[in-house]
Amino acid sequence: MSAAPDLSQASQQGEGISVSGGVDNPASAFVAPVVGPLRCLQAAGAELGEGLLWSVREQALYWVDILACQLHRLDPVSGDHTGWTFAEEISALAERANAPGLIVTLRRGFALFDPATDHEPRYLCQPEPELPGNRFNDGKCDAQGRFWAGSMDFACEAPTGSLYRYDPDGQCTRHDEGFVVTNGPTWALDEGRLCLYFNDTLNGSTYRYDCDPTTGTLTNKQLWNRFEPDDGFPDGMATDALGRVWIAHWGSACVSCHDPVTAQELGRVMLPTSHVTNCAFGGPDLRTLFISTARTGLTPEQLAAEPLAGGLFAVSVDAPGLPANLFGG
Repeated sequence: MSAAPDLSQASQQGEGISVSGGVDNPASAFVAPVVGPLRCLQAAGAELGEGLLWSVREQALYWVDILACQLHRLDPVSGDHTGWTFAEEISALAERANAPGLIVTLRRGFALFDPATDHEPRYLCQPEPELPGNRFNDGKCDAQGRFWAGSMDFACEAPTGSLYRYDPDGQCTRHDEGFVVTNGPTWALDEGRLCLYFNDTLNGSTYRYDCDPTTGTLTNKQLWNRFEPDDGFPDGMATDALGRVWIAHWGSACVSCHDPVTAQELGRVMLPTSHVTNCAFGGPDLRTLFISTARTGLTPEQLAAEPLAGGLFAVSVDAPGLPANLFGG
């Protein structure tokens, strides 16, 4: 998909950071986003930054470095940072509604972890014992407190990945399969119908499913968007309060904003590093878009040219996001 027209730009001196906005397209009922200058919150140097989660109750940002097996917590106001290192990869998380701590995805499945106690995570479900070459990747909770997450081939070669839903009562359901690398999901409305969006990253495609909010059943799988090679690969994503879908681009140094119905690109945020991995809304008014990036996969020459690769970024946006849903268990 071609980029939206670049009509406005705000830059941070000396770092090559820019933010581009699109134009309102008569074919879309959604307006182009208005964004402010991009800030580097932390030059973290993450190998594979991911799993962004804004905690409304703590007013803090959680994120992970998958390949370093680390969970991080950052207070953007004070700058206080706390980290935890695990024995295996951690890739996604959500806060619990009825108990302290988090539900997380580790390499082999779903687990509980309470940062306050610093005890080892406790596995809840390992749905793929027959696939030792897989690991879990991106995920998040729906409004009903169910945690959705995708698995992938660690080598990024075989189509062994699946999309799962883990319910508060302990039931785990596989909804789709045949993916090499998975990312997402996020949710948005199409003419009042709730839809789930999920990225088949290596194939450059985003699929949309009708999602029954009561049962969590997925039907009517459709190709929502296929990205052009110059757009890199669709990675993590988020939805704002207007219903617009925001997608991070691995290999294309940006986050794009889309009409949830037509997939029309409405604008994009440019970053100073190639591998952009995830985005999530947060801050006191949920009008900050946090963005994670990665160093892995870059050549020594690219790393020299992109000193902020693996950094954590933030940009103000015109419309708030939605608060992260809590896991019901």
